[in-house]
Amino acid sequence: MWAELLPIGRDAAIGGYRRFSWTPPELECRAWFRDQARRRGLRLEADRNGNLFAWWDAGSGPAVLTGSHLDSVPGGGAFDGPLGVVSALAAIDRLRAEGWTPRRPIGVAVFAEEEGARFGVACLGSRLLTGAIDPARARSLRDGDGRTFGEVIAEHGLDPEAIGPEEDLLGRIGCFVELHIEQGRALHAPVGVASAIIPHGRWRLDFTGRGDHAGTTRLADRRDPMLPFARAVLAARDGAAAHGGVATVGKTAVVPGGVNAIPSRVTAWLDARGPDEEAVRRIVADTLQAARRAGADHGVSVELTEESFTAVVDFDRALRDRLARIVGGPPAADAGTPAPRGAAGGGAGDRPGPHAPDAGTAPILPTGAGHDAGVLAARVPSAMLFVRNPTGVSHAPAEHAEPDDCLAGVAALTAVLKDLAGEE
Repeated sequence: MWAELLPIGRDAAIGGYRRFSWTPPELECRAWFRDQARRRGLRLEADRNGNLFAWWDAGSGPAVLTGSHLDSVPGGGAFDGPLGVVSALAAIDRLRAEGWTPRRPIGVAVFAEEEGARFGVACLGSRLLTGAIDPARARSLRDGDGRTFGEVIAEHGLDPEAIGPEEDLLGRIGCFVELHIEQGRALHAPVGVASAIIPHGRWRLDFTGRGDHAGTTRLADRRDPMLPFARAVLAARDGAAAHGGVATVGKTAVVPGGVNAIPSRVTAWLDARGPDEEAVRRIVADTLQAARRAGADHGVSVELTEESFTAVVDFDRALRDRLARIVGGPPAADAGTPAPRGAAGGGAGDRPGPHAPDAGTAPILPTGAGHDAGVLAARVPSAMLFVRNPTGVSHAPAEHAEPDDCLAGVAALTAVLKDLAGEE
């Protein structure tokens, strides 16, 4: 399965992947998933929001759902998302090879637009499913070519007016367990369990000045939006350091984009994360304040728009601890330290800090990355398994997990599904 996915959407120039939602590479990944489900006799279901589900319809009662996503960030790694989908199918294969039959249905999910790389809002499919985003807003989201989410999904057989919460589907899910590559350097065992997702969000900054000639316009006469933009990038870094978080400006759009032209407008996107909501808000406020001061100095207007924000997600404690016991492993004196400060010391994972587990349980650790499991956690008990990432690199071609660790992840997920779906 892994070998079949590897070539799809690979960028030969940089070695990473570009699988934007509803583009040919991501559609090919969806077709691959449908084929895998059919080979196993799993019942395929597509909801109104573009999410896919493959169901092992055995037993009765609330289902145990697992899975992840198949879309990617630009230049992303091979493991982020697909590892969780492949591992879920492999776990079902293992259970069937043992001759085991669940007492509760088991489902494998592929959520749409998890990365938000095309339409700007991460976990869009799971947000729509759970009612975490207004359908009208989702319909109007635009990609880099100016096409709306509603227009794009209509071309692929979905009704834009029908998107939104699916209470019947949610009511059939008893719990959700997502396996994912760990996206930092905090996990020192092959497999760990997530305690929480720290607060994070995305903001758009619009700098509007006046376009002009790069050679004939005096410095004193310029209204160059690039200058307050540059100040904002530095302020975001300073704010992150001051408030114990992280901040990134990784996407910009410059108009008109000519080498010999002073820009008329610069649009930039700020990603900010921190140990608590107050820290994140302070990072953003510091960035905006610095940008507006620089804007006033250079005759440039600055506007800020919040595109998404997710408060801290504490995963269901009972489910989290159950997974840690099922996965097992030697006790870890150091379960790792997340990038932002302020989270350490949380008792038994009540706050998003590293947690040294009891003897015989897997490491429990927080993450600074958003996931569909974090969105579903508001509606159904949810948890996450992490597979070790030896370099800590993610969202880049160097993202990697060793085959033995991936197989350990499959074994862990198999044991989890067997435990959770084995009870009536």
